[in-house]
Amino acid sequence: MTSMDSMADADFRYARTRAFFLRVLAALSGHSRDLMAFEDVRENLHLGGPVYRGVKPVRVDQIVGSVDRYRDFDRLFLPTQSRTFDRWTRINRAWYQDISLPPVLLYKVGEVYFVIDGNHRVSVARSRGQEYIDAEVRECSARVPVTADIRPEDLERLHDRVEFLERSRLDEVRPGAVVETTILGGYERLIEHIAVHRYFMGLESARPIDEMEAVAHWYDHVYSPVAEVVKQSGILEELPGREATDVYLWVMDHLHFLRETPGKESARPEEAAQDFIEGLYDGTLDNVD
Repeated sequence: MTSMDSMADADFRYARTRAFFLRVLAALSGHSRDLMAFEDVRENLHLGGPVYRGVKPVRVDQIVGSVDRYRDFDRLFLPTQSRTFDRWTRINRAWYQDISLPPVLLYKVGEVYFVIDGNHRVSVARSRGQEYIDAEVRECSARVPVTADIRPEDLERLHDRVEFLERSRLDEVRPGAVVETTILGGYERLIEHIAVHRYFMGLESARPIDEMEAVAHWYDHVYSPVAEVVKQSGILEELPGREATDVYLWVMDHLHFLRETPGKESARPEEAAQDFIEGLYDGTLDNVD
């Protein structure tokens, strides 16, 4: 065995050992180190495409998953088993010999990438601290932002958000609108709010209301005024991990309560928001779950 072979073998053993200890630490901390499975992402986010984007350099740390090798590597693309030893060390030896390898093949989703072909090349590149890798990219479209901090446990929440957008088409009616909730069943409640709003719009105007018209009117005249009050109040700084839409849902519950109070039967959503937020600050309201 040559010295180059020895170094290539030692690199694999080091990567394998590092993967083991990081998995132990992850088990103790409760944080997943699993590589993302592309099929899970495709199904949960209802991806469109793909569209061919050509060959380009891609940041290695933005590659977070794989099509079919997501069990063979961890989140850092360290090998989690020994059966790929031969292929991994062969590619690693090519790195020592400065041999150019063909581009890897990737799916792009939002800001992240998934390996179609070239998992071992990505693994070696990352273990050697390589910042970029040449890749042939095919881009899939998603209705929600997908960033490099995405984890497998995020998929259920993102799935609910995607279904909300598909049903409401809010992203078509108001491009750039961000409506995100962490409350269990929150997106279903938003759909109900829009349906009720559409019903009352029809009563007031004595005509059928198109779904898209109702969504736009709800966003402009109900949701946005509340969200603006929330934003200006700074209350989210007191509620770490919560979103403006969470407060909106609490405010709408509070609005029903407020309208049963004598003299406040005609309270508007933004007035309920101000009253609710003041209650949180002065401690008269403390249950927001």
